[in-house]
Amino acid sequence: MSNPAGIFVRFLTTLLLFCVSGLTAAAEPGASYEAPLPVQLSTDPDLCAYVPCKDVMPGADSFSHRMGKPAYVEAYRNKKDGHGEQKGRAEKDRQSGSDDDKEAGHGKQKGRPEKGGQSNDDRELIGYVFLSTDIVDIPAYSGKPVVTLIGMDTQGIVTGVRVLRHSEPILLLGIPEAELTKFVFQYVGKFVGSKIEVGAGTGQGTIGLDAITGATVTVIAENQVVLRSGLAVARQVGIIEPTIRPQAKFSKMENKLDWDALVKNGSIQRLKIETTEVGMPRSAQPYIDIYFGYLNAPAVGRSVLGDSVYRSLMSRLKPDEHAIFLIANGVESFKGSGFVRGGIYDRVQVAQDMDTTTFRDLDYLNLYGIEAAGAPSYRESAIFIIRSPTFSAAYPWNLVFLANKMDRQTGAKTFVNFGREYWLPSSYLVGGRPKIEKPEATWVTVWKSRKVEIVLFLLWLAASATVYALRDKLVRRSTMKDTRWKDTPRYLLWITSIGFVGIYLLAVPSITQVLTWFHAILFEWRWELFLSDPFIFLFWIFIIVSVFFWGRGMFCGWMCPYGSLAELTYHVAGKLGLKRFQRHLLPQRWHDRLKWLKYGIFAGLLAVSFYSMGMAEKLSEIEPFKTTFLVGAWNRTWPFFTFWAVLMVASVFFERPFCKYLCPLGAALAVPSTFRWWGLKRKKECGPCAACAVGCGSQAIDEAGRIDQRECLLCLDCQILYYDDHACPPLVKERKRRTKAGEPLTAIASDGYFIPIVPAAAAPVAAARQSLPAFIGQELFDHLFPWSRKALQQPRLLQAISLALAVLVTWVWVLGAAGSIGPGIVLGWWLAWSVYELVVRMRCKPYVKEGPWWGRNLRPASWADMASYVAFKNLLIAITLFLLMKGTGVLDFMQQLPSLQWLY
Repeated sequence: MSNPAGIFVRFLTTLLLFCVSGLTAAAEPGASYEAPLPVQLSTDPDLCAYVPCKDVMPGADSFSHRMGKPAYVEAYRNKKDGHGEQKGRAEKDRQSGSDDDKEAGHGKQKGRPEKGGQSNDDRELIGYVFLSTDIVDIPAYSGKPVVTLIGMDTQGIVTGVRVLRHSEPILLLGIPEAELTKFVFQYVGKFVGSKIEVGAGTGQGTIGLDAITGATVTVIAENQVVLRSGLAVARQVGIIEPTIRPQAKFSKMENKLDWDALVKNGSIQRLKIETTEVGMPRSAQPYIDIYFGYLNAPAVGRSVLGDSVYRSLMSRLKPDEHAIFLIANGVESFKGSGFVRGGIYDRVQVAQDMDTTTFRDLDYLNLYGIEAAGAPSYRESAIFIIRSPTFSAAYPWNLVFLANKMDRQTGAKTFVNFGREYWLPSSYLVGGRPKIEKPEATWVTVWKSRKVEIVLFLLWLAASATVYALRDKLVRRSTMKDTRWKDTPRYLLWITSIGFVGIYLLAVPSITQVLTWFHAILFEWRWELFLSDPFIFLFWIFIIVSVFFWGRGMFCGWMCPYGSLAELTYHVAGKLGLKRFQRHLLPQRWHDRLKWLKYGIFAGLLAVSFYSMGMAEKLSEIEPFKTTFLVGAWNRTWPFFTFWAVLMVASVFFERPFCKYLCPLGAALAVPSTFRWWGLKRKKECGPCAACAVGCGSQAIDEAGRIDQRECLLCLDCQILYYDDHACPPLVKERKRRTKAGEPLTAIASDGYFIPIVPAAAAPVAAARQSLPAFIGQELFDHLFPWSRKALQQPRLLQAISLALAVLVTWVWVLGAAGSIGPGIVLGWWLAWSVYELVVRMRCKPYVKEGPWWGRNLRPASWADMASYVAFKNLLIAITLFLLMKGTGVLDFMQQLPSLQWLY
């Protein structure tokens, strides 16, 4: 290894080529990951013309068109093919169900109603096939639903489940898609009314399913998809008896209420959907704005309709019929544009648990006016009649509005629903509201199921922060010859990070999560998406805080599971006799070139993600985290295993090659490290002295003695040297001088020098502290304006161009925040402004802060320093402005200005 730098560069080049070609080729998406589905799938009556219905209903010869609400299709078989193969299996599975299910009538075969039966005597009905997205809209870990085709026989037994499309990144590359297929196959032969849980069954009659390690959220969501879809269809066709809820008994209310009082106490609810929520440009009018309420309750009906109209309406209703009213404004109609006599109102539904009511023309009555004082104006109105013996106003129900939503990233349209819960006030009901147990959100179930691990993980995070916060005490007790005080807690954190956090909890942060944040901020933020994995959620909160406190080194150097594994591999290999083959450092000139690779990889992944998130997730396999912890190297195909093995072998001979040169996550965390509050301590002699730089494993100390916090992994060796009077040249010099002169050796102060024997003269009185308004003004000027007085020395034309560019980019950003132009244009302009600001600042304000942001300790900035500062500062400014404009209603005000109406 006479030329280690050349060998390492060639190795790194080969490794990158392997990443781009071999891994990408091997990472072809599975049959269902982001699989393109025909646009007619959600609307065409002939469902089975677009999906393989026979795969989930073996033995079927033909299928009906969609019927019912929610929609399903009937599966038929010619009578000559035989009868009833599955009756025994149905009876056996029902016997394994819970006693509660049996008491509720679950599993009782009632037969198919004649209205949807066979078209002729040569066919028999053998089951039902349905698409999950026709029934439920449950997001998985990706925030998107797993589109699933399900087959169920006439006994309520699942005959087949097939995933048509999913967007789960962990099932793209981390876990073989065959595992998802294996998971859903467990439903075959089970009764849809059984209590089925992911994991070992926790109660009598509960059926447990084997989960997919590393994809807990995905399988919990899919379990809800299969069971809730099956229950909805089984209840509709009569396999499972409907749940009969006790009807409401209303209290006597003498006084009528005005509109505001009805809204305030919940008697009238509002469902408002903006145009941007369905992928349309922002409009001065909402997509739909509906007020609705339950009219059977006297307090509501009399107040909204007046006494005479209310009495007339109630006289027309049968005992099991209920009336609701709707008034609405907006660019869309709740009646739907395609309504015809004899048809249905396909835009609105009423849902109570799994029971859904869709309205036909005979269920519609005209609403001629609102009697309640203060009612808003409206464009359309209606009274709809709910004709269902299972509906009860004593229990909560939802008004559901259905719409086509366009994905602003891909342009694809999907069928989505928006709902608003309605529950009569307790004072309107005799005895008050009944007690009910609402189903938990998926993320709540996950958090509750792992309470012990969450507590242990929080303790681990707290211990890690405490250890690093006490770093000054640890390094003072250590010397360059004995680093146990610093190394022992660090080794313990590495070992627990690998074993507990990485292998057991599978809590491995990834660049894919950073990309998801960018897209969530720009397109749609959903807390459920980030709460679905408690350990990743908590880890990222800690990482964000620690990056602002200490820079990326706290996570990358002490807590990252893969970084810990690479570091331990290097040290253990040295102890096993390979130290003479190891190369602690590369020549600085090569390191300074290669370290930019990870930033290029991060920027490339971010750019690709706006073109295709799926492609970016595939390319993010440059991170070996999934192979190491989530799946296991031995379970991967040869390109992934080879890539992982090459990196591990490289870690034996080079200290953290992946972390230093390839890790896109490290690059993403390095950018905000410029804003850290506390850096490592330095002396004025650190410039000409190179003692620290010689032993810096991160090679983060430059010739001037400055530490690059973006590259520093906080090994703290330089801090041990800082206090070591036998290793730090300035301290060694002072120690020898004092010893020779017979002077006592005083303690070393926090500034890294011996405390003077003779107290120094009193320091001059400090100047008066800057006032708060002056401080805020200076900060705003420094951060918002890249120019200084030097800009006035430029030609007038350049000054005018600069001012025009600033005004234009600000206006473009405002239009983007208002939804008038796409995020791509905003990003392009914001990037152009950032590049311009970078150049201007390097000419006018070529400095950045060192240490806490509230201080004024400035240092000369390199181009990398300034690029990190500008990029992250502008991101924070954009987010802050957007949230302020949304929160204060500025955007809504702008839309109402006549001079700006042309924008919308």
